[in-house]
Amino acid sequence: MPSPNKRVYFGSCAFNVYDEVYEPAEDSFLLAENLGVKEGEQVLDLGTGCGVLGVLAAKKGGHVVAVDFSPYAIRCAKENSAFNGVRGKIEFLQASLFTALSSNAVFDLILFNAPYLPSEEDEAATWIGRTWAGGASGRDVVDRFISQAPSHLKPNGRVLLMQSTLTGVEETIHKFSEQSFNAAVKASQKLPFFETLTLIEASAATEKETI
Repeated sequence: MPSPNKRVYFGSCAFNVYDEVYEPAEDSFLLAENLGVKEGEQVLDLGTGCGVLGVLAAKKGGHVVAVDFSPYAIRCAKENSAFNGVRGKIEFLQASLFTALSSNAVFDLILFNAPYLPSEEDEAATWIGRTWAGGASGRDVVDRFISQAPSHLKPNGRVLLMQSTLTGVEETIHKFSEQSFNAAVKASQKLPFFETLTLIEASAATEKETI
C-alpha cells in the first residue's frame, strides 16, 4: 500500500501526495487560481493526480468527475477529497482521457493539466513519467485531448488546458479552431530556462463567429 510522503497546501485545503503521484507544482496552482467554477456546474477533472483541482472545483459548488490513469492517483485523490470534506461531490474513474465516459457524458467545464513536456519514449515508462511526458513533440496527449474534448462539452461549455510554450501554444489554438472552438491564453507564468506555463481557455464558437 502506498503512503503519502508529502503534503501540499492551496488556500485552506491540504493535500497528501504519494510518491507515485504527481506533486502539484506551478502549473497545478496556476490552473487552480483560474478555475472559475460556478455553483451546480458539471466539471470533468482529467488527470486529477492527488485531486487538487477536483477538490477545489467541488468546494466551489461543482459536481465533479475526476479521472486518472493511475490507480495510485485515484486512491490518493479519494483520500484527499474525504480529508477536505467533498467526497460526496466527486466521482472517481480510473481511465485514460475520455475512455471511461459514455458518448453522451457532457460537462460545463473540462480541466486538464496535460502531460506537455517533450520526452523520450522510455520517460513515459513509470507512473510519474506518464504525468508529464508528452512524446517527442510534447503534443501526443494534448492533440488527442483537443480532438476528443468537444464531444464531451455542453453547448456553452469551456475547456481549461494547461501546457507549456515548449509544446507550441499557437498550434494548440489552431487545433482548437479546427474543432470550431475559440481559444486564447487565459493566464501564464514564466519559468526558468525559456519556458512559460500557459493556461488556454477554449469554448465553442457561435454560429455568427463561424460564418
